[in-house]
Amino acid sequence: MRRLDGRTQDQLREVLLQRNYLPQAEGSCLITIGNTKVICTASVEERVPPFLKGSGQGWVTAEYSMLPRSTSERSPRETRGPGGRTMEIQRLIGRSLRAIVDLNGLGERSITIDCDVLSADGGTRTAAITGAYVALVDAVRWMTAQRWIQKSPVEGMVAAVSVGVVQGAEVLDLCYEEDRQASVDMNIVATDKGRYIEVQGTAEGIPFDRSTLNRLLDLAHHGIQHLIKAQREVLELA
Repeated sequence: MRRLDGRTQDQLREVLLQRNYLPQAEGSCLITIGNTKVICTASVEERVPPFLKGSGQGWVTAEYSMLPRSTSERSPRETRGPGGRTMEIQRLIGRSLRAIVDLNGLGERSITIDCDVLSADGGTRTAAITGAYVALVDAVRWMTAQRWIQKSPVEGMVAAVSVGVVQGAEVLDLCYEEDRQASVDMNIVATDKGRYIEVQGTAEGIPFDRSTLNRLLDLAHHGIQHLIKAQREVLELA
């Protein structure tokens, strides 16, 4: 299969992570993957949701939105609250980050990650998770510098990528046009240890078999390892 942008089947689009993109936030990152761009900001607050008051435990949550012209045609703003797709993505981002954070280590504090899509060309939710991790780590570093906490409660790394079957070929990191044509579309969230947080997979037509699933998971693992390497480099992790 010849991909639209000339990539091989197991090749990510060009990835760029820019830390501290918004200096007002405790942590921030602009992630660019091909023509998809997402600003991720992490805000620290000394409060928790009502269900956690008095527990000594912190919270990590996320909000997600798309600018009206992040797509080829204008989309209305969600002024009456997030729609179903937005809620699904917000919850996915939050789950993905909480999976690698010791919430007790935050104390009764919240970190809210805002993921705002500037340009959408496929893979916005996976880009948001990957960029949000960078913003989260910098927010925790800020908390440590302020002596709000003694050590980082972040216990691992997390990144996400899409895979799918397009014109009979198994491919990594689908752009919008490939996603639109895909007979199988999957989003995979995993840690740096190769453990899965979320596996979202759908057949748009003919059901797929176990061997296809295994190959797609291998392809996703390959992509996630490259994304985690990029995170390590930008965060200057050993």
